[in-house]
Parts: sequence; C-alpha cells; structure tokens
Amino acid sequence: MAELSDSIRLGDLAHARSGDKGNTANIGVVARDPAAFAVLRERLTEQRVADFLAPLGIGRVRRYELPAILAFNFVVDHALAGGASRSLRLDSQGKTLGVALLELRLPLDSGDPGQRPTGVKNLERPPADHRSRPSMENS
Repeated sequence: MAELSDSIRLGDLAHARSGDKGNTANIGVVARDPAAFAVLRERLTEQRVADFLAPLGIGRVRRYELPAILAFNFVVDHALAGGASRSLRLDSQGKTLGVALLELRLPLDSGDPGQRPTGVKNLERPPADHRSRPSMENS
C-alpha cells in the first residue's frame, strides 16, 4: 500500500453526491478546479472505483466524463443489494456511497519515479485543525 504522503484523498480534490435507480447507484464526482479534474481524469478510473466498492458485492462500474462541468458520473450496477424496496441495508438508496468514495486515496505518482500530476502540489490542504485553533499571537 502506498504511503499517505504518496497519495491524496479524493475528498481533497472533489465533492460527491450519490443516489439510486433501482439496484443501480449513480455517484457524481465534481472536481474542485481544472487542475483537480486533470488529476481525476487520469487517476479516478472505473477499476479504482470498482476495487474500492468491491466489499459491497457490486457489479460493473462505468465512468462518464462531463468536462464542461469538471465532473464524472459513475454508474455502479448491483450496488444496493436489490434496491430501496428490497434491500435490508441501512443505506438502501445509495445516498452514502458518494461520501464513502471521497475517502478513496489516489496515488500521486504515475509509476514514473518522482512524477506528480500537474497541479497536485497546489491542491494539498493544510492540517484540518488549523481552522479551529485561535491564534495566540498578539494576545
């Protein structure tokens, strides 16, 4: 498994929303900016999404690009254990699949030593606790 410093969390690059159509889930992933979209176009593949969701016993995953809005739509077959009216899952409508997918870690290198995707260095966020800590300077 890649070290955390060699990967980036999908949620740091994009937003997501998901829902259902019967036993099929749609997961929309919207990049935060054009640089993030370029990274996602290369790294957020059908296979990566399928591997991440495999523990749910899913079927085929298809990816559709929507470059005009910097987004992707993933259609995931057999993702909901029968669908809303048949499934015993807590999330029978797939509403949490998008949030779960945001935890997917994407590699920063392309297989070439030292090669990082364009724009990623500007996309990495500061530690989460920086927003809640009051400044002690000039107190």
